[in-house]
Amino acid sequence: MGFQVEHELHKRRLGRNVGVGLVLVGFIVIVFGLTVVKVTRGDYEPAQARIEN
Repeated sequence: MGFQVEHELHKRRLGRNVGVGLVLVGFIVIVFGLTVVKVTRGDYEPAQARIEN
């Protein structure tokens, strides 16, 4: 009982799935990075906190 030879279709699917996965990870990194930058710049502070006396 040996291993069966992998079909070409499965190899192409694996390559496509890895590509889609990398694109999704890249998108998540970009969104997370933008969120971190906006929060550290103080863009999400309430409007009342910015009033100076």
